[in-house]
Amino acid sequence: MSFRLITHKDIPAYQALLHSAYQATTQLGIHFAAATVTQSQIADHIDANAVYLFEKEGDLLSTLSIRFPWGNNPGPYGLPHLGWFATAPQYKGKGYGNALWDFVEQQILINQLKLPAVTLGTAANHPWLAQTYINRGYKKIGQANLTPDHTTLYFEKILNHKNYTEWEKGVINNEKNKQVTVRSFIN
Repeated sequence: MSFRLITHKDIPAYQALLHSAYQATTQLGIHFAAATVTQSQIADHIDANAVYLFEKEGDLLSTLSIRFPWGNNPGPYGLPHLGWFATAPQYKGKGYGNALWDFVEQQILINQLKLPAVTLGTAANHPWLAQTYINRGYKKIGQANLTPDHTTLYFEKILNHKNYTEWEKGVINNEKNKQVTVRSFIN
């Protein structure tokens, strides 16, 4: 068993995993993009984001994407944003999704990228996903009505409190600088 970044040769198996894993959510009347994503859309997704896989003997067990603020589909808060988390239905309940999540969070987000925090979103009307993220230490920070079938709840997890404080200061200073620049330009 191993964790790794996805490659273009994985696209057909990755698409099959996403479609089968998100089928149950679609049956709840919640339509996430991953449920019907095309191979072309997947190629664009993996070219702009970090997509991690957990595999065993060539079978894809679970996947988790990190969307970056500078990518083609940034999260709403200027931080990396987790998405397209899925475990193949035949492997659910065996801990593979949790193992991948723990690997990405600890080894990639904290140890490699040194992120101050990360965000994610899920459907408010999903029966258990919000509670799953809360149990993993995520806190609700907002919501938006992006699609007609559900309200998206946004969550954040602070990974490094010192870096988070510095990041917040930078965000506030950037907003102040934008206001000064706009005022200077107008005058």
